[in-house]
Amino acid sequence: MATTDRQATTLALAHALSAAERGLAVIPLSRTKLPALRSPHRDDPAPGRPCHGACGRFGHGVYDASTDPVRIRELFAAAPWATGYGIACGLPPYHLIGVDLDTKSGTDSSAALRELALRHLFTIPETVVVLTPRGGRHLWLTGPPDTVVPNSAGRLAPGIDIRGAGGYLVGPGSRTDHGVYTTAPGTAHLAPAACPPSLLRLLLPPPRPHQPAPPAPGDHGRGLVHFVLTAHEGQRNTRLFWAACRAYENGIGPALAEPLTEAALHTGLTEREARATIASAARMTGHHP
Repeated sequence: MATTDRQATTLALAHALSAAERGLAVIPLSRTKLPALRSPHRDDPAPGRPCHGACGRFGHGVYDASTDPVRIRELFAAAPWATGYGIACGLPPYHLIGVDLDTKSGTDSSAALRELALRHLFTIPETVVVLTPRGGRHLWLTGPPDTVVPNSAGRLAPGIDIRGAGGYLVGPGSRTDHGVYTTAPGTAHLAPAACPPSLLRLLLPPPRPHQPAPPAPGDHGRGLVHFVLTAHEGQRNTRLFWAACRAYENGIGPALAEPLTEAALHTGLTEREARATIASAARMTGHHP
């Protein structure tokens, strides 16, 4: 390993341990911002019930996140190529919610957030702000302990992504292929502020209208839905397509279309993306969605 990489790993571990002292659960990340440790189940012949770390090995993404300094050092020792760290959202004591104001889409996400604030009568409180290497910003907010905020991408407004339960934020001090994440001046000493109630309502999925329950898909169907629910960014469409194909091949595609769509929404896909992927799976297996 190059000296610069060793230095980046050492610094990332130091920042991760510092974050853990504040009660933030962390995992090591690679330069690509993905979890540095690959899944120990990646070569399993067929996906069963997803493992969230019960096997005792590392490589379960955000489910490896910890505030225990001994475990954190073990995670980084297992991933000496790590140059950053991720902070798990949705966990106590903060139940962190990340508002990711992106710049890659060419939209003014900050202006979009200001417009939402004016329209829905809320203000963003003073809170921790992390600056990304490409000019974006991460706003750290806290949510109620009894509320699960799902991940989403562009649902609130173009260029605004939300990191909630099952997601993570790249921690300040992390080095990626595009540069270093830093805390905005004047915010490093702040604690994450409470999410304004009006904004929190926007982040939660709308209540679905009551509909008669479809025929029960059985244990296999529940397993496919769970397989989609536990997808991380970068594998959401792939997992949804695979699960939908299996559902149609087993004759439960129509009954499972809505549960799979809802599971995909919870991982951050838009409804349009989810339904398009399921429709593609139906066509691929010789069915009509």
